[in-house]
Amino acid sequence: MKNLTVILLFLQILIPVQLFAQFKLMRFDEDYSSFKDSADTFYNSVKYIPLSEKKESYLSLGGEARGEFVYFNNEDWGRLGIGSNPFLIQRYNVHADWHLSSRLRIFGQLRSAWENGRKNGPRPIDEDHLNIQNFFIDADIIKKDKEKLTVRLGRQELDYGSGRLISVREGPNLRLYFDGLKFMYKRGNFKSDAFIMMASDINTGVFDNKASKSVNLWGSYNTFILPHSGNLELYYLGIHRKNVRFEDGISDENRHTLGGRFWRYGGGFIYNFEAAYQLGGFNKGNISAWTASADVGYMFENVKGKPTINLRNDYISGDRQKGDGKLGTFNPLYPKGGYFGFNPQIGPVNLIDIHPYATVDVNSKITVQADVVFNWRYSTQDGIYRPSGTLSLPSSNSAKKYIGTAFLGSFNYKINQFFTFNTGVQYFKTGAFVDDVINDDKDGLFINSRIVFKF
Repeated sequence: MKNLTVILLFLQILIPVQLFAQFKLMRFDEDYSSFKDSADTFYNSVKYIPLSEKKESYLSLGGEARGEFVYFNNEDWGRLGIGSNPFLIQRYNVHADWHLSSRLRIFGQLRSAWENGRKNGPRPIDEDHLNIQNFFIDADIIKKDKEKLTVRLGRQELDYGSGRLISVREGPNLRLYFDGLKFMYKRGNFKSDAFIMMASDINTGVFDNKASKSVNLWGSYNTFILPHSGNLELYYLGIHRKNVRFEDGISDENRHTLGGRFWRYGGGFIYNFEAAYQLGGFNKGNISAWTASADVGYMFENVKGKPTINLRNDYISGDRQKGDGKLGTFNPLYPKGGYFGFNPQIGPVNLIDIHPYATVDVNSKITVQADVVFNWRYSTQDGIYRPSGTLSLPSSNSAKKYIGTAFLGSFNYKINQFFTFNTGVQYFKTGAFVDDVINDDKDGLFINSRIVFKF
């Protein structure tokens, strides 16, 4: 953590805060071509480095330093007996975006992530000392004013929709990546991605992650922008995994997901509706699983602070009957870790939830949010799963459905264009099911504070 502090202080002095920044979730989506004729400042000279006389070829550099304090108390409701568990995590990224021409570019990014002090050691999402996060080549096959087709080959991050099924997973210390091929097409108000990908096994050392030698994720994600109505997304996702564990058993899984999302965000009414159905094969049986979500709210754009109020409801199927030759447990694939709270203790599997929340901008730099999430099991024949989709707590023949209530509060502060700070508290009050299957169970508490620098 000392190293992070020194770096942040040095960079804050080095870079004037009044400069314009364009940071995005996916750093390779940033475009600094407009810096071509901008004023000659240190920051501009880093974001746009001309490599040809006519400045048609250029290099852009960037990075991130992130430090986070995490505190858990009864992370698994007292089941493991760990109790109080404070620790630190850090993440550092550097990247280079080389535009060889107007149609060809290479993007590369290194990642270093560390964990210190956790009693039971780093989680799979915490630590990877040095790794290649992104390394791909883009070629624009078609490039017109209203039409574009780009082919991307190599290691890359993926993030689609609300992050319900395919997310880069920004919340945890380690972001997800894949190796493969993607076609990206855009024409007018329509865009479509088609991809075939391979996941990797993550290890904690230096360049020791092992890429899969077979395709295990493929699909197509399509977006239609409907003027004055919203956005419609239709997708197909296929996945193959070996030795997957559900309460119904352990086996190889071939699963296909067909889904759609209709959403709108802005002043006035806001909404986000999504539904998906899954089929395929598991343990010599069939898969039949589904999910449906509705998130409806209102933004008071003419009120100071532009407060929003929302009510969300999710239904996510679980297995109805063990050993019946049909798996009803939904697989969230590669979901956003904080989809049901910024550090949920339960994931989007075998779940019914009701989730009211409210957000307000205290001023131009500070946003606060409050949430309450009520959680039930969808099926009493299936257990509780972690945010990653792995089994956490079997049903143990309990007839109880209510899992518990999560109370959340968060505070986000944009210090300047390069620094952000956020902190949050989450208290989980256990319900009848957890009380039934864990002896002497305890309520859970999670606190975190994070500072991020980007350039």
